[in-house]
Amino acid sequence: QGVVDGTELPYTPAAAAKRKSNYENRATADPESKCYLPGVPRVTYMPFPFQIVQTPEQITVLYEYAHAVRNIFMGTPHIDGQLFWWLGDSRGHWDGDTLVVDVTDFNDETWFDRAGNFHSDALHVIERYTLTDPDHINYEATIEDPKTFTRPWKMAMILNRHKEKNFRLLEYECFSF
Repeated sequence: QGVVDGTELPYTPAAAAKRKSNYENRATADPESKCYLPGVPRVTYMPFPFQIVQTPEQITVLYEYAHAVRNIFMGTPHIDGQLFWWLGDSRGHWDGDTLVVDVTDFNDETWFDRAGNFHSDALHVIERYTLTDPDHINYEATIEDPKTFTRPWKMAMILNRHKEKNFRLLEYECFSF
């Protein structure tokens, strides 16, 4: 059972060869094994909790993994210029009850998973967060990257609220070997 809509990612032939090499060297080549930030959307579905803090101007996501902080600026355009960030430049707006986040300006140093699936610096992600009940968020991400994929593709999953008594984010320190 997977989270990707469809059976295979639509890699270009050159990107498929790189993905194969990534897979063969995944134990040491995965950027996560070097304690790099995992990027978007991977940081959302890693097995580490996160906390969402909301104001009218921005939504901030605090991740347990490596103390990462992501700011989603509401109702403002992307920064003009060539910036390349681990978590991208996130700009959000509401579509009814769904938070839509447009993310651009990534570096090309992150992967989607431990299997070597990757992207280029042309990655563009559209995320959709829909609260389905007080304890669940339907998360969808549309991935576009014309340097790596022949067409856009989607992934979707349910995010679950932690309900343990006194739950909080802990300190997670990553150590590379």
